[in-house]
Amino acid sequence: MYNSYKIKVPGKLFIAGEYAVLEPGNLAIVIAVNRYMETEIKAYKENQLHLPQLGYDSVSWSWKDGELTFHPEGSKLAFIKNAISLFYTLLQENSVEIRPFALSITSELDDVSGKKYGLGSSAAVVVSVISALFHFYQNEKIKPMKENIFKLAAMAHIKTQGNGSCADIAASTFGGWLGFSTFELNWIKKQIEEKVHISTLLSEQWPGLIIKPLTPPEYFNLVVGWTSSEASTAPMVNIVMKLKQEQPSLYDLFLKESKIAVNNLINSFLDDNGKIAIDSLKQNRMALKKLGEHAGVNIETPQLESLIRIANKYGAGKSSGAGGGDCGIAFITDPSLVTPLQNEWQSHGIMPLDIQLSKDGATIEPLLERK
Repeated sequence: MYNSYKIKVPGKLFIAGEYAVLEPGNLAIVIAVNRYMETEIKAYKENQLHLPQLGYDSVSWSWKDGELTFHPEGSKLAFIKNAISLFYTLLQENSVEIRPFALSITSELDDVSGKKYGLGSSAAVVVSVISALFHFYQNEKIKPMKENIFKLAAMAHIKTQGNGSCADIAASTFGGWLGFSTFELNWIKKQIEEKVHISTLLSEQWPGLIIKPLTPPEYFNLVVGWTSSEASTAPMVNIVMKLKQEQPSLYDLFLKESKIAVNNLINSFLDDNGKIAIDSLKQNRMALKKLGEHAGVNIETPQLESLIRIANKYGAGKSSGAGGGDCGIAFITDPSLVTPLQNEWQSHGIMPLDIQLSKDGATIEPLLERK
């Protein structure tokens, strides 16, 4: 047993299936990337949270009558607060004594200047906290299996944000290339509202949830570029959901086109066929472009359009995630074309990012043996 751990959690990057992944039964492809959230947890005399990059040098908290109170409170702490609160509930369900700890969190998901790349910092911080707590409290009832970490982190995310597929949480938890289909959102919300035991929810099969590892073609290069502008996902999702309500036939057409493109992409992986992978990425890009036009949401900004246009000369490009800024990606089968692509991106104000795959997801290193 140990009383001090270091947790390293990767960020994420969407490859295909954005927006459609909000509907159960529609696969997306997401990867974990080698930019990390690092967390240290240790036994301490009092509860203490250290978040220097968010301007919180010392936050304490109290737990009374099933309610967690931070001192001081802050909107930026909401994900962490809900993560700890849900975990405390799990401890109480299993009659595990709550003991104080110190938690320190730092991030390299964003640029040192504070620029946000859209690599999933909110998901990574929830996975970091839940991973840390599962290992700090682990016993025969509190088991730090990745499936448990994903499910409890997803619950904390939904409790905080109210929507989202949680594909980013899957990437941060499991690592590598993943095919992901989300769970029934209304089902899990109902379970949380009805206060179904968390232990029960961790042991159950969640309706619709699929998480499966993928292997891309052997001769295949993923290149990432940043458009120098940040995007906010939630407002864009709300606009797309308005299209679903007001013009369901157009929304259903998008789902159909996205599903065909993503299934073709997954099949290209299974067949080790880089050319079909490139064609499939173009298919998914066109489905998203039409969705943006129908919904009146700016999925492809001028910079993303420029990124894609340049990428299509060398292979295929598309936006990554909700769009509206942040990153775009390119698939290339010839590695000698990577540098020319990146140079042309730079000449158009697009910053190539040195981002590689993170294979392992959340990793844990014991730091101090209990005496």
